[in-house]
Amino acid sequence: MGYLSKFLYIVSAKKTQLILIIFLFLSISLMDAVGIGLIGPFISLAVNPTLIQRNVFLLTLYENLGLNNTNQFIAALGLVIIVVFYFKSFLYYKVQHYVYTFCYAQQVKLRLRLLNTYLSLPYTFHLKTNSAHLLNTISGETDKFIYSISIPILNSLANSFVLFVLLLLLATTDLLATVTILGLLLVAIVPFHHFRHSVTRWGKEGLEANTETLRVVNHAIGGLKETKVIGCEEFFEGHLQAQTNKYARAASRFHSFQLLPRIVIESLLITFVVGFVSLSLIVAQRAESLVSVLGIFAIASIRIVPSASQLIHSMSLLRNNKPTLDRIYLDLKELDRAEVLSNDHLGTCDNDHSSTSTWNAKIEALIFKDKIVLDQINYCYPEAAANSLTDVSLTIHRGESIALIGKSGAGKTTLVDVLLGLLIPQSGDIKVDDLSVYNALRSWQNLIGYIPQSIFLTDDTIERNIAFGVADDDIDPQRLDKAIRSAQLSELIVQLPEGIQTMVGERGVLLSGGQRQRIGIARALYHEREILVLDEATSALDNETESLISEALRELGGTKTMIIIAHRLTTVEHCDRIYEMDQGKIVKQGSYQDVVLKSFKQFSDESA
Repeated sequence: MGYLSKFLYIVSAKKTQLILIIFLFLSISLMDAVGIGLIGPFISLAVNPTLIQRNVFLLTLYENLGLNNTNQFIAALGLVIIVVFYFKSFLYYKVQHYVYTFCYAQQVKLRLRLLNTYLSLPYTFHLKTNSAHLLNTISGETDKFIYSISIPILNSLANSFVLFVLLLLLATTDLLATVTILGLLLVAIVPFHHFRHSVTRWGKEGLEANTETLRVVNHAIGGLKETKVIGCEEFFEGHLQAQTNKYARAASRFHSFQLLPRIVIESLLITFVVGFVSLSLIVAQRAESLVSVLGIFAIASIRIVPSASQLIHSMSLLRNNKPTLDRIYLDLKELDRAEVLSNDHLGTCDNDHSSTSTWNAKIEALIFKDKIVLDQINYCYPEAAANSLTDVSLTIHRGESIALIGKSGAGKTTLVDVLLGLLIPQSGDIKVDDLSVYNALRSWQNLIGYIPQSIFLTDDTIERNIAFGVADDDIDPQRLDKAIRSAQLSELIVQLPEGIQTMVGERGVLLSGGQRQRIGIARALYHEREILVLDEATSALDNETESLISEALRELGGTKTMIIIAHRLTTVEHCDRIYEMDQGKIVKQGSYQDVVLKSFKQFSDESA
């Protein structure tokens, strides 16, 4: 797809806005031509006032104005030309202001559109995509898209109109001189066209270096404790230096290259002016008309030089930032591609589930009254050779607590991700009271509270971290207090000088692991979800705190439906039913006594 087509796909503006901008640019160009076109006749009149008598229009205007002499008339014409130029300059400023306002409004829309796209993409996209890529695209690349693509494209249109109209004006003044100027401009453009691939390569190197720089900094600062303890600061500094040097080389080459258009064009135009005057005097002997012609060409050159150099400058900017355009375009198209890929990779796993591409087509309300049924769930990660889940079936009644146990890689986390609606199975179904959750995925997710092993905390207050995603004015104090008490956080908050307004630091660095975990549990309880999914949620807690949390969870039994993943088997002792998984299958199920204690006794007997 062409450069312009990708640009129009990314820009969400209405076509009428772009048409208006083009019309305004054309109007400015025509006014430029009119203003510059008046300069030649004005100079001719100033040199030879008798020309007024030879022109019917000027003579009629002169007589009707009733002026005393031709000098006053010529001065009046000069004032008109000045007014035209001032009006043109004012209009040019207003058009440029409109263009910048338009472009930066597009930046706001583009950032929101990218974030919406990333949040809408399947979970598998995020499993294989580095967060540095997403952060750099939303923050840095959208800025480059506006400054180095949108504005240069529109400026290229404006400068193209200016050059076209001015060259037409000059052609009517002196065709030979105009053809000479056009030839010189082409001579200036050809070398820059020759280096177009180098310009694109420098842009790609800069983009890659910026993304890698962000990734290195994220790793160094994100694992600050480990970085300091291990003493690997020099490792990250070395990586950062290599990437910044790579960016510096690419940027310096490109910006040095951008200086050339103006230097070359100015030199060529000076050559033209001197050569044109010399040849006119020697060959054509046109001294009389030379003054007015040179006047027009001189004023026109004032606009031609910046317009031509800006046009080449903009074209090199567009070429240099093509990787940015491609990245944003491909990321915005990723949602469409993800649906195709989700169908294409089915054959790898020998499954057939047509609902993969239409799982969220309908939006219906889900009300959980009786039971959740997982029916023959099969899931295979994209490009994987074998299923991660095979024919998983189980039933969970309302108010029950079930546990998933098994070795690492047994499929527990994959099954939970399927339950959360993050992964869509290739075959099988999840039903709530006989209604498929894939007809109302958002409604299904609204029933679930998720408590992972590693809780994500924002650099904000305890209150806002518990009421995650809720505006300050909408936070319910009673629900907040109840969640805090249920998560065994009351004692901690009383001890803090600022209470629930205490800042937790980036990723909760100011809290202990157990305190972060309890905030995560309080978050799920605050949102009052009917189903709680605990993925190793108490693994970071000490025995005493785990005991308190387990007691709080037991008190929720009968009112909340709980699905618990645990390696620490004492955590699941109170569960109504245990499911043991191995290689993506449920190999054993029953009570704690049947699954855990009997297996332990059998293992002890075999060891003896």
